[in-house]
Formats: sequence, C-alpha cells, structure tokens
Amino acid sequence: MMICLRVLILALGLAVFAGGAGVSFAKDEEPRFNSTGLALPRFVSLAAEEAHVRAGPATRYPIKWIYKKRGLPVEIIQEFDVWRKIRDRDGDEGWLHKSLLSSRRNVIVLGEEAVAIRSQDSENSRTIARLQPGVIATASECKKAWCKITAGGYEGWAERKSLWGIYATEEFD
Repeated sequence: MMICLRVLILALGLAVFAGGAGVSFAKDEEPRFNSTGLALPRFVSLAAEEAHVRAGPATRYPIKWIYKKRGLPVEIIQEFDVWRKIRDRDGDEGWLHKSLLSSRRNVIVLGEEAVAIRSQDSENSRTIARLQPGVIATASECKKAWCKITAGGYEGWAERKSLWGIYATEEFD
C-alpha cells in the first residue's frame, strides 16, 4: 500500500511538473524580455565616452569589449531590469547598463564612398556636403527614402539606404 501511494505521489508530481513546462521556444530562439514596455528592437546611441559591454546582464559578468565613442548607434534587442542587450553595426551582441545609453537617434554612414548630404529630400537637389563612411550623424527626421541628418556642422538629407541606425520603413520627425 505504501509503495502504491509513493508511486501515485510521484506520478502526480511529474504530471504537475510537465504541465508547467508548457512554455517552449523554437530552436535557437531566445525569449524576449522587455522591462520598459518600449518597442523591441529599437535604436539608441551610446551616452558615455566609454561603455563596457558585458557577457550578461550584471556587473558580475565579464567585459567582452569596450566602446570608446559617445553617440555610436546601437540596437536594443532585449531588456532585463536595468540592463539592455544591444547589437552593433557588425552584429556583435552584449549587455550594457541603461545609464550608458541615450534615446538620441544617431546613424552611421555606410558604404565605400562618401555619401551626399542634400539640401532637400531629392536626388535632384543641391549637394551641400559629403560624409565619409563611418561618420556618425544625428537623425532628426526620416520619411520615405530620406533622412534629415546633422554632422560636422552641416544639416541636410541623406538617402536612408546609406545609413545604419534607422529601420527600412521607420518614419519619424
């Protein structure tokens, strides 16, 4: 009788445990944590001159690398408490404390050649400056194929496809 009771308790315990395991993720898919309720993913920029990127969401995790460029755009892909998992232009991922980030929308100029900054959001408008690949600019507006950016004392429009830090269909002003 005692053995039957133990088997029954063990069977019930396994059934309860298995029933609670109903949450599953597809292979190679990470759960998305979102402590702020803001959209994920989203672009932000570095607020600090030096930012230690960690292997996990706490100071006990080792530093993977250090950014040394205020204003560098990064993409937040996960949140956990005061930590943000970010992805950079090269696809590298790690964790930063939220105090190291700013909501300022910056972009990086892409490509192999200088990108024209134009007076209007049109390929036919006057070129007012050219920005070299890797230059960081502040984006104040994006509509259709163009973004209004500021860099090096120049303000004008650049084609969205030549910038990293803006989603393909994202529009804002």
